[in-house]
Amino acid sequence: MSQQEHVRVAVIGTGFGGLGAAVRLRREGITDFVVLERAGSVGGTWRDNSYPGCACDVPSHLYSFSFAPNPDWPRTFSGQRHIRAYLERVADTFGLRPHIRLNHEVRLMSWDRENLSWVIESANGTTLRADVVISATGPLSDPKTPDIPGLGSFPGKVFHSARWDHDYDLTGKRVAMVGTGASAIQIVPAIQPKAARLTLFQRTPPWVMPRMDRTISKAERALHRAIPATGTARRGLLWGIRELQVSAFTKHPDQLGLVEAIAKSNMARSVKDPALRAKLTPDYRIGCKRILLSSTYYPALARPNVDVVASGLSEVRGSTVVAADGSEAEVDAIIFGTGFHVTDMPIAERVVGAEGVTLAETWKDGMNSLRGATASGFPNWMTIIGPNTGLGNSSMILMIESQLNYMADYLRQLNVIGGRAALDARPGSVTAWNDTVQRRMKRTVWNTGGCTSWYLDAEGRNTTVWPGTTGEFRRQTRTVDLREYDVIRAGGAQRLAGSGRVPEQPGRAERETVTAAGTAPPAAGSAGTVAEEVSR
Repeated sequence: MSQQEHVRVAVIGTGFGGLGAAVRLRREGITDFVVLERAGSVGGTWRDNSYPGCACDVPSHLYSFSFAPNPDWPRTFSGQRHIRAYLERVADTFGLRPHIRLNHEVRLMSWDRENLSWVIESANGTTLRADVVISATGPLSDPKTPDIPGLGSFPGKVFHSARWDHDYDLTGKRVAMVGTGASAIQIVPAIQPKAARLTLFQRTPPWVMPRMDRTISKAERALHRAIPATGTARRGLLWGIRELQVSAFTKHPDQLGLVEAIAKSNMARSVKDPALRAKLTPDYRIGCKRILLSSTYYPALARPNVDVVASGLSEVRGSTVVAADGSEAEVDAIIFGTGFHVTDMPIAERVVGAEGVTLAETWKDGMNSLRGATASGFPNWMTIIGPNTGLGNSSMILMIESQLNYMADYLRQLNVIGGRAALDARPGSVTAWNDTVQRRMKRTVWNTGGCTSWYLDAEGRNTTVWPGTTGEFRRQTRTVDLREYDVIRAGGAQRLAGSGRVPEQPGRAERETVTAAGTAPPAAGSAGTVAEEVSR
């Protein structure tokens, strides 16, 4: 029987988070790692979402790694094809291919408390061990399709926007589009000219701002190639503008009235029918749900072959789709633009921690973690884009890079501790961090704006968005404070430095509290420095 493979670090996923983690590991001098990817190519969200019109709603120069600038973005808001190609280049440029294992869907990750390692089982039958797991599966990876009565007997074509069937021709078809989120407002203008009839099911109208997209000229691109500092300056300007907007979202939602006026003007220019305008006008504060960008969505809805049903899809009867308001339409295809499993990460069901409990069970009352990265009871396991690291107005790449800083220091701290050891977030530290985040969340537009969004979990708790600036999050995740962790060691009956006690069960993993020089550890359950830092 061959010996089981053992690596220092296993990264799960090859989207921005996974590839970024791999690059950072190499920069830290760590080469003993693998990147497990369930699909047959890299790209994450930008591989899976290939629907017509798919593009990013963050400017390209900000929606890319700071360490891998791309002077050749073709548009200010580039499309899916170019973003996916960018990620492929990152994998090649930084020599990541030898570490990447495609078609390795993780079926189960279990913590081995005796050997202080994670046992990772893949669906293809392979198993490996890793000292540390970096989970970068992302919140937009598993589509959410509603359970609609009668859908299974629908004789036509059905698919989700993130699983687009490019072999199915929509030309001349009667199409039902379910949902009005970020994907739907890009899909509708792209398919409206082809469809014989397009029926849009809208439960809640979104706020839509004009999309200030344009081609980036050859001269601009040449300048960025010749003088890289100009690209850096462009990125910095885009970042700064968005940082200045944060206060209105997080502290003063009443200041968003002017933005609402711009959005209403955007609608009025294209939608002349007052009845249709009434359907499309939100009754909640802008920013409460994700603000969408499009200059083509409203013109498409005003076309004569489009019907907007201000109600959700409630039933399917043969080829007839029935809305909650009772209206009906005959269709040939149903496309769901109904989002993803965000507040109930599917990967959590596959992670079994130190006490034999899954992460999903631990998070049954709401996701929570320490600094958006680590969860108590899951030693040496870290998530990229974890709880409360999402953004409502800026680039997630900024948050990802902050978490990569935290990951790098986490691994450095393990090296300093030495020997076979693991770090486990202290319950009190996790609680303190999340209590403060939730306290700050109370006055944000996401909680007070009068809407129900995918930012909120089943209990109405916002476990998705970060209630501050990206600069603030960067400061909070620059280094790992060991006072927020217990150190677990494997070994016999010996007194562990700083623990003040003898292991009760020789041979079992034991814990110690590591303190910073000249300081005492906070009392168990204490908010310590966590609440002080995050409330600044």
